[in-house]
Order: sequence, then structure tokens, then C-alpha cells
Amino acid sequence: MTASASASGDIPAEDAPPTGALYSFGTPWPEFNEGISYTDTFRCTGATTTLVEFYSTSYKSSAPLPGWIKRIRNGQITVDGEVATDPDMILREGSKLVYHRLPWQEPFAPHLLDVLYEDDDMIALNKPSGLQVLPKGLFQQRTVLAQLQLKDWKMPSSFCSKRKYVQSHPVPVHRLGRGTSGLLLCAKTKLAKAQLAAYFAEGATNAGKSRDETDFCKSRKILKFYRALVTGILENDEVMITQPIGLVRYPGVAEGLYAACSSGKPAMSKVCVLERLENHNQTLIQVEIHSGRPHQIRIHLSYIGHPLVDDQNHSSSATNPTDSRGTARYS
Repeated sequence: MTASASASGDIPAEDAPPTGALYSFGTPWPEFNEGISYTDTFRCTGATTTLVEFYSTSYKSSAPLPGWIKRIRNGQITVDGEVATDPDMILREGSKLVYHRLPWQEPFAPHLLDVLYEDDDMIALNKPSGLQVLPKGLFQQRTVLAQLQLKDWKMPSSFCSKRKYVQSHPVPVHRLGRGTSGLLLCAKTKLAKAQLAAYFAEGATNAGKSRDETDFCKSRKILKFYRALVTGILENDEVMITQPIGLVRYPGVAEGLYAACSSGKPAMSKVCVLERLENHNQTLIQVEIHSGRPHQIRIHLSYIGHPLVDDQNHSSSATNPTDSRGTARYS
């Protein structure tokens, strides 16, 4: 019984779900993931280009020249479906290039998810800290999306006549940072996915149109609240932060960094003080975000001089070409 439940990804009956959860599910991660493939189409710029020249110049941040030579000779790259092991192979216009990254052991991540609410259209999960929502970077398999794909979902019989509108598994309609725990909404149907995504998008759209908090509350159908512990003592009980957030160039980081910058997209966060911990020089706060920019809470809190406790990546002393505060060293 236990083995069967474990294999199906459900939690054994004797292991009751946490208080407040309907049930829990999750499949333990394998030691190594399945690797990943990256596809490119070669476009000739005039000069003759070899296979190793293409990869070593296009993806300098991935590996130096000797690293790409080794990958090619290992047979990790195909050209038009054929394995290419000659680094000096001349590329032709329109050739399809595929780099096959070998499987690797991903960093630790929890695999169990608690279901707090479920109906025919959506499911609400309690995402634990340390688990990424969607594949990116080192985490290609250890994600919420992967667990949703692994579980055997029993769709209601009423869905039989609506099969074209039903997805094989629920999908997240928004994101939470890997280190953030909290409520994550996932859609079971295409209609629910579109509607929920539209609700989340309303906040970001309105953040750029108005600064009137009353207007926000009237128009938004989904409210997002977070609790955080920040360094320093906030003087005001409430603080509204409207600093735009965007990508800026940063030495050594190919994709750039998210930061508080005037050229960024509109963002709005409302901070309310819950408790001032004078002895620890810290403040417990509630943050309501009206938009959902990458690392918005971390960047906004750092921008006002009160970064999250132990958050070195967004400390107020971080250096940024545009602004000396509110940088994000991971994107």
C-alpha cells in the first residue's frame, strides 16, 4: 500500500496532510535530471563560420573555447540531425544546431506540495521555500510544474464533453520566487488559465496608470500579500513604493540584473508595519504588491533602505550602474 501510494506520487494515508491542507502530493526527485537541449538556427553574416566559432562567440558565458571544443568532441552537438564532432566544421545557412547538455544533479529542493483548495477549474498550492515554480537555470526538473506533470490527475466526468478545453495537468498562472513560500494558483482548464492570468495582469497594468490606492482596490480581483522581516526600523506605519523596476547591464552578467531604475516598468508595493523589533533592529512587515515585477519586494525594500534580513543579493550597499540600491544579482 505504501509503495503503491509513493509510486503514484500521493502521500500514504497514514501520513496525514498538514493542518489546513486538503491533501499533499509529490514524487521524490531522481538523483540526476534528464539534461536539456538548446536549439539554434544558424544565420550567415557573410564570413565563414565554424561550429566552435559559433558556440564560443554566441555563448561565451556558458563555457570558454576549450570547453566548447570538448563538448563538440564528446558528441553533444548535432547539426541538421547528425552528430558533429569536428570543431572546425563549416556551418551552412539555415542549419539547425542542437546542443545537448548532459544530465546533472540539481541542488536540493523540496518535492511535497500541500493542496489548500481545489475545484473543477483551479487548484491552490502551498509552495514551500526552496522550490522553483518553472524550469530555469540549474533547476530544470525540480520545479512545481514537474510535480504537476508527474501526478495522475482525475478529471471530473463532466469534463468528457469539454475535453478540448481541459489540460492534461494544472499549470501555474503566476510565479513565486524560489525562496518564497506561499499560495500558488494553478489552472486546470484553458479558460481558467486565461481568466486568472488576466486578473494578475490587471495589477501590473493599473500600476502604470494611477497612483490612487482606492482605484486599485476597486479594480483588482486578486490581492497579493506577503510577510517579510527587514533590517532596520521603519519610521512610518505605511509606505507606498512606486519605483519602476527593469533590467540593467551589469559587468559579468550576460542577462543583466533587475534593479530599481527610471527606465523600468511600473511597479507598486504597499508596506505596512506589523511589529518593530527594536532589540534586533528589525521590522516585521506586510507587503501588498499591486504589480508582479521580478524580485519586486526584495528590490523595493532595498530601495527604501530596508532590505530583507540576510538578503545579500539585494543589500542597500549593492552597486548598480543606474542606482546604488535595489539590485538583483539573479534573474
